[in-house]
Amino acid sequence: MKAEREQSASRWLKQAEIDLEDAMYLFEGGRYHLVCFMSQQASEKALKAYLYSQGVETVWGHSSSELCTDAGRYDKGFLKLKHLATLLDTFYISTRYPDALPVDIPADAFQRQLYRKQ
Repeated sequence: MKAEREQSASRWLKQAEIDLEDAMYLFEGGRYHLVCFMSQQASEKALKAYLYSQGVETVWGHSSSELCTDAGRYDKGFLKLKHLATLLDTFYISTRYPDALPVDIPADAFQRQLYRKQ
């Protein structure tokens, strides 16, 4: 059982790492709406990997914030990251669907200038 749990956690973590690499690639290509989405996906999958590594048999949901809460049961440090996970969750739908934003489509609404450090 432990080997299966470790294998599952490893698979989720590997995909999280690839999603993060894809986000960096998309950033270089100027696809900022997809950068945000892939970043959320990477966080979700990394959190699921952690939960599987802790012995959780079934991990449900797509909310990084809720997964952070679940992970916080095993390591309180995750609770300190919950506000960042909540921010990432805002990109789950708004970056993909043309009717998710009041005016623009995601490809037009998410621009590099929004993410530059001041």
